[in-house]
Amino acid sequence: MWTLTRLSIAALVGLAAIPSTQSFTPGFSYGSEKVRGVNLGGWLVLEPWITPSIFDNTGNSAIVDEWTFCQYQDSNTAKSVLQNHWDTWITESDFAAIAAAGLNHVRLPIGYWAFEVGPGEPYIQGQLPYLQNAVDWAGKYGLKVIVDLHGAPGSQNGYDNSGHRMSSPTWQSNQTNIQRTDDVIKTIVSMFSSQENVVPVIAPLNEPAGYLGDDVLNAVKQYWLDSYGNIRYPDGTSQQSNTVEMIHDAFQPLSYWNGWEVPSDYQGVAMDTHIYQVFSDSDVQMTQQQHINAACETQSTLSNFDLWIVVGEWTTAITDCATYLNGRGVGSRYDGSYPGSTRVGSCSGLTGSASTFSSSYKTFLRQFWEAQVISYEKGDGWLYWTWKAENADEWSYQAGLANKWIPQDPTDLQYPTICG
Repeated sequence: MWTLTRLSIAALVGLAAIPSTQSFTPGFSYGSEKVRGVNLGGWLVLEPWITPSIFDNTGNSAIVDEWTFCQYQDSNTAKSVLQNHWDTWITESDFAAIAAAGLNHVRLPIGYWAFEVGPGEPYIQGQLPYLQNAVDWAGKYGLKVIVDLHGAPGSQNGYDNSGHRMSSPTWQSNQTNIQRTDDVIKTIVSMFSSQENVVPVIAPLNEPAGYLGDDVLNAVKQYWLDSYGNIRYPDGTSQQSNTVEMIHDAFQPLSYWNGWEVPSDYQGVAMDTHIYQVFSDSDVQMTQQQHINAACETQSTLSNFDLWIVVGEWTTAITDCATYLNGRGVGSRYDGSYPGSTRVGSCSGLTGSASTFSSSYKTFLRQFWEAQVISYEKGDGWLYWTWKAENADEWSYQAGLANKWIPQDPTDLQYPTICG
C-alpha cells in the first residue's frame, strides 16, 4: 500500500512537472507577502494551561488533557462544559479584533476526534460547526486560516495538547493510526475545497516527536509525502488544488530538511518551525538580553531555507511559570518546582495578570516581541502562540495589545534596530 502511494505520488508529481496552462495560485501570496498571525490555541483542543479553570472545576486531579476530561466524568457534564467553551472562548468578535490588529492569518488547531472517534476512545464530538464558523468569520474579515491537525490517533508526541498525554507517543507505531490520520486530512481537504481562498493552507500534523528517532522520523516523512498527495492532488488525478501543505520540522534542525519536497518536483509546500525559549533549564536561566540575542540569531537560518518558512508558534514568554504550562500538576523550572530543576527565581510578577507586571518587564516584552517579528520576517512570517489565555498574559496576544507591549499595527516598531 505504501509503495503504491509513493508510486502514485511520483506519477502525479511527474505530471505536475509537465508545463501546462494549470498554475498554482494559493489564496495568499506566500513568499512575497509576510504571514502575520495568531494561533487560536485551547479552543477546539483543550489545553490545561490556557484554560486552567476548566480542569480545576472538575475537582479531579487525574483529568490532565481532553482524553481524560471526557473519560473521567459524566459525559453529559463534559459535553455541556465543552459546548459552553466552544461557544464562548473564540467568537466572531475575536476575528474582528485579530483583523483590526493588522494580522492576516489565524492558525486553528483541531484534533482528529472532531472528525472520527474509534472504539474505546472517550472523546466527545461537536467541534466541526465551530471550525466552519471560524472559516466563515475569517472570510468576512479578510483573514486566512491554516487548519492545523494538532492531535492524531495514538498521539504524535504524548503532549497534553495532542489530546492525550502519555509517556511515549504511539501514532508512528501503528499503520492504522497513520491511515486514520490520512483519512482525516482527506476530510479536511474536502470540507474546504470550495473555500481554498480562505483556507489556503492545511498543516497535516503538529509537532511530531522526531527527537525520538528514526521510527518517528521515517513515519513522518512518509506521512508528509502521503499528505502532499492528499492536499495538493485531492482527486487522485493530475488536477492540482491551490492548497499549501505546511509540514513541521519534527524538532529537527532545519538543515535536516534541506532539499525535502522542494520545487520543481514539489510545489506548494511550506515549513513550520516553532521557536520557544522556555522549555529547558538553560532557556529559563537566560537574561532578558540573551533572550533577545537568541531571537536575533535565528535570522540567517530562516532567511536561507529552501521552502517557504513560517514560525508557526512563538511567544513573548521567557519563563515556564504559567500554571500547568508543563502539564497539569507539573511545576515550573523557573521557580524550581519542576522535577529535577534548579530554581532561577520567583514567578511572581512574570505570569498571570499584566496588572502585576512591572513597567520594565512590559518594556522588555515589547522589545522581545519586536526582535522576534523582525527576525521571523527574514523568513516568510509568523503566527504567535496564542491569541488569549485565562491567566497567562505574557503568552496572550490579546493582552499584549491591551497593555501596549504589542502594537496595534505589527509593522509599527519602536526598536527597529534591536537586532543591530
